[in-house]
Parts: sequence; structure tokens; C-alpha cells
Amino acid sequence: MNWYGVRCVFRWTAGAGRSYEERVTLWQAPSAEDAIALAEAEAETYAAENGVEYLGFAQSYRLASHGTPGAGTEVFSLLRDSRLEPDAYLDAYFDTGCERQQPH
Repeated sequence: MNWYGVRCVFRWTAGAGRSYEERVTLWQAPSAEDAIALAEAEAETYAAENGVEYLGFAQSYRLASHGTPGAGTEVFSLLRDSRLEPDAYLDAYFDTGCERQQPH
């Protein structure tokens, strides 16, 4: 059994405008497909309990450690090819100005 981080995407429609949420949850499973199945079942429950829509999009990442995950364990990673320069890349994907996040 391996550990997997699974990212699922949701759409929040309550209130003004629309918000999208990316959640990464941690699962122990024999394969990436099994981890995604577990995460998608939980995603449906999460969506129903919070009045949001699960968009049916899940990506998995197998953790490199074989023991129990601990502090500093990488739980998700995604590589994306882009011709954008670093500031433009961050603005396009991570710092659009519409994020709801804690100030740092």
C-alpha cells in the first residue's frame, strides 16, 4: 500500500461570483486509480455537505516515502510546461488577484 495525494477541483456558487477550490487529500491505496476512487467518493460527500459542485477532476501523486507521511512530506506535485517568464507564470496560475488566502 502506498500513500497518494489526490487533488480534486470544486466550484462554489454561493454568494457573489464564482469561486473554485483545489483540495489535496491524502489516501493509502494499492494504486493511483484506487486512491482517486477513494478521493472522488470523499469529494462527492464534501460537495454535498458544503453545497458545492465537484467538477469530476482528480489528479494523483504517489508519495515517495514508504512509511507514514510526516512533517515535510511532499503530498502533491505537478509539472507544467510553459513559455511564460516566472512573474507572468505566477500571475497566470497562482496570483491572479482573485485568490482567497491568508496574508503572509
